[in-house]
Amino acid sequence: MRDYTTRDIAGLLGLSLRQVRSFARAGLVEAKRGPRNEYRFDFQDLVLLRTAAGLAEAGLPMRRIRRALSDLKTELPRGRSLSAVRITAAGDHVVVHDGDSAWEPGSRQLVLDFDVAELAARAEPLARGVVALEPDNVKTAQDWYDAALELEPYAPDEARQAYHRALELDPSHVDAHLNLGRLLHEDGRAEDAEAEYRRALALNAAYATAAFNLGIALEDLGRAAEAIQAYEQALSSDPSMADAHFNLSRMYERTGDRLAALRHLRRYKELLETGA
Repeated sequence: MRDYTTRDIAGLLGLSLRQVRSFARAGLVEAKRGPRNEYRFDFQDLVLLRTAAGLAEAGLPMRRIRRALSDLKTELPRGRSLSAVRITAAGDHVVVHDGDSAWEPGSRQLVLDFDVAELAARAEPLARGVVALEPDNVKTAQDWYDAALELEPYAPDEARQAYHRALELDPSHVDAHLNLGRLLHEDGRAEDAEAEYRRALALNAAYATAAFNLGIALEDLGRAAEAIQAYEQALSSDPSMADAHFNLSRMYERTGDRLAALRHLRRYKELLETGA
């Protein structure tokens, strides 16, 4: 995976070298150390430090910034590429937006709003080509998976190749199946995505995100009854998945089951109101 130096981070975020080192010493990120004991950061560190800088500009004390970043790391979807989310801050809380979904641990009064994809684009000249997809440099399935996550923001074709290599080495890598399916789906290959989501579920039947993504793929393929089954499977694993309730409400409305549609719509609204 691409490592960024303290100088790289300072240039990308418009911070001083002292500010970057101060954030690292405060434990806001789990930065690695290089051969000369210098700080080395990955892309997730870059995102977290961008968030920290925005919160510091808003006048939040370090204690509250540390808690906000802890919330962010907890709320980020498992296996999800950071380039696909938008991060906002409300008071001392962080809100993560991923498509139509949002994780909102605090109020909705925004003091910070930035698009991680834009940050990824600025980081691209430093990162693209550094992740070498060669067996001599990447040896394990997890290495290939980590490389794929780094490549997703600016090289989705290469990211798909990296997920394939991870799965060649470890066909049981459930998150590689999930993320490969998502990239295939985004590329308009819903049938191929379906196959990857089903492989993920064969490895972990309780993987709610895989079942939810499968439901979306099946919808795109015009298989409404199977999509409903997939969304129901997602909710059996995670009853608080608001988007699954919303999609089920829409699907049941389409199929004429008004009672089921209203039930899921009501639950969707309850989850939004409670911030679950």
